[in-house]
Amino acid sequence: MSQRLTEPLAKVLGARTAGSLKKLELETVGDLLRHYPRRYGEPGQLTRIGELMVGEHVTIMAEVRSATVRTMRNRGGAMLEAMVTDGLDTLQLTFFAKRPGVLRMHEDKLRAGRTGLFTGTVGEYRGRRQLTHPDYLIVGVDAANEDEAVLEASRPIPIYPAAASVPTWRIGRSVRMVLDPLTEADVPDPVPAHLRERHGHGSLLESLRDVHIPDDAAAWRRGQARLRYEEALVLQTALARRRAVREAQSSVARPPKPGGLVEAFDAQLPFVLTGGQVAVGEAIAGDLARDVPMMRLLQGDVGSGKTVVALRAMLQVVDAGGQAALLAPTEVLAAQHLRTVRLLMGALAHGGMLTAATSATRVVLLTGSQGSQARRAALGEAASGAAGIVVGTHALLSDTVQFADLGLVVVDEQHRFGVEQRDALRARGERAPHMLVMTATPIPRTVAMTVFGDLETSTLTEKPGERADTATHVVHADNEAWLTRTWQRIREEVDAGRRAYVVCARIDGDVEEDVPVGDVPTDGTGEEEPAKVPLAAVVEIAEMLRGRPEFAGLRIGVMHGRLSADEKDAAMDRFASGAEPVMVSTTVIEVGVDVPEASVMVILNAEHFGLSQLHQLRGRVGRGSEPGLCLLVSRAPEGTPAYERLNALVATTDGFALAEKDLELRREGDVLGAAQSGGRNSLRLLRVVRDAELIATARADAREVIERDPALADHPALASAIEQWLDPQREDFLERS
Repeated sequence: MSQRLTEPLAKVLGARTAGSLKKLELETVGDLLRHYPRRYGEPGQLTRIGELMVGEHVTIMAEVRSATVRTMRNRGGAMLEAMVTDGLDTLQLTFFAKRPGVLRMHEDKLRAGRTGLFTGTVGEYRGRRQLTHPDYLIVGVDAANEDEAVLEASRPIPIYPAAASVPTWRIGRSVRMVLDPLTEADVPDPVPAHLRERHGHGSLLESLRDVHIPDDAAAWRRGQARLRYEEALVLQTALARRRAVREAQSSVARPPKPGGLVEAFDAQLPFVLTGGQVAVGEAIAGDLARDVPMMRLLQGDVGSGKTVVALRAMLQVVDAGGQAALLAPTEVLAAQHLRTVRLLMGALAHGGMLTAATSATRVVLLTGSQGSQARRAALGEAASGAAGIVVGTHALLSDTVQFADLGLVVVDEQHRFGVEQRDALRARGERAPHMLVMTATPIPRTVAMTVFGDLETSTLTEKPGERADTATHVVHADNEAWLTRTWQRIREEVDAGRRAYVVCARIDGDVEEDVPVGDVPTDGTGEEEPAKVPLAAVVEIAEMLRGRPEFAGLRIGVMHGRLSADEKDAAMDRFASGAEPVMVSTTVIEVGVDVPEASVMVILNAEHFGLSQLHQLRGRVGRGSEPGLCLLVSRAPEGTPAYERLNALVATTDGFALAEKDLELRREGDVLGAAQSGGRNSLRLLRVVRDAELIATARADAREVIERDPALADHPALASAIEQWLDPQREDFLERS
């Protein structure tokens, strides 16, 4: 970044102006220039006053209808009342002063027929909406001279993300002060000249002038288009560079072995692999056969058969003399993976035992809560190589865990692990192991291309043939008849030999402050937080259900994060066996818990959960041959985003369609999503859904740049932008979160 762009605003604008801009986290010239207008006011296009909400901080464009100064008899002093309009509705502007003369300046500027921008917080007095002491700018009047006034009156007016103490036009004036004297040499351009020429884009300085001082609507649209491309290119170049670095590393090739474990495993499977499982399996097998570390994302909707695909990959590595580690986010899920893997492998998992097949290996579990004897045994089998597959939680990352020859790391639900945790496994051994990252959270193509851009992505879209569908319905929480029917449906399912989940947002009922759970957008992404209502709690709901006539004679279990690992395992065993056929749980059962007999799920306070989380929860039922039923108990008012989320879930079981809808509802601003660490967005204009084709174009351009210049030695401005926008922690996220 150039010296001019890193100059402190205090030096350029003065301490007072810089101090107010600092409240918006704008501290340097570069920060201010990258603070783009949120929208543009077109001359003559007025804001719809009727849509303003009391308490909202607004910037509106309106026409002055009248302005009158009068003396206040009761309280002394003077008041100016002005009325502005959009042609349909009116808004009152109120100014107070000790003497009428102080207000004459406002009265003179606020002449009938003039158009202005007015900023303030909408209040209400005697049933009329008003702005008290608003900051304002009159179009064509607040200018240095007559020529400038005529020009300003005809231009689009940039409206910036602002604060009460820093109105939009004050930001605009500050931008002009730092932008006007800059030259091309002051503003290094991250976009290489040949790419600008290819796509018809102007320089960075030209584009900044287009968005901040547009002559017309075409100018700011042109500037935004170039800046969006720049953001996509910087991100995709960071990904392409990481990919190139990884492909320069070496790993141990693990080619398929004829007559080995994989063939024996396939021969004993009680079902036929789907076409998708076969195709993805072949791609992974090809990756493992290379001496370049595999880095592949395996995504598939709930119940698409990812575990079988991952297990076949692990067995290929074992066939080639290596070991595989399967990393799960919770002990419940790790224990379940162990059971699933052993069940699928049968005698192939009993290496060293009398019942073992000739080519068998061992599958062991390693978690933090294991007893010392079991842990010592598991550690010994991992270190000696006797265990071909080691399943575990973050305990696998401990320095005390040694592998004889770690060839493959499979990370399940990888978004739940930190960068450092995953790196700890990848760093084992002299050469990096292959890595397979699995997620059951469907990722739209644009997100996969953007956030996982340097991974090869495989997607399973088919469901195994024996899986049944799950029907979803919304139950209004205040309709007693519907709630009663909900509990009756659970009893009917249990009487038919099936199981039921009841999901709650919290564990105890003695917490006064209710907060949203899951991935519900808050006002930071455009939606108000859910209303404060008593959230259902596991302890209370379990007790309530035990007292209802529908559950007479039934044992009801509970599951939540405060239980020990042994208590969780015991609770799952009682649920799976039918000893406690109803389980009241928090979202701890969201990922991976697999009980084929579970056929019905009731989610209480469903409006407090995000769309993808609701879909994950729903995926816990209907995993056997019986159809599933998911009942969403909610108080979400019609027309709210929460109501829209629930209806989207009712309308489809397609996780990829829901993931696209989730993005749309969130109105996301930064494609890095969870990479945010409290700082400003690095990507301000790029939108994952809208800009899919632009991202694809930038991806191809970025790979071309890196092929020619892997270290970006000839592209210092592009390298600098990556460092500025994507600090090392965030760039790590691009690859692994």
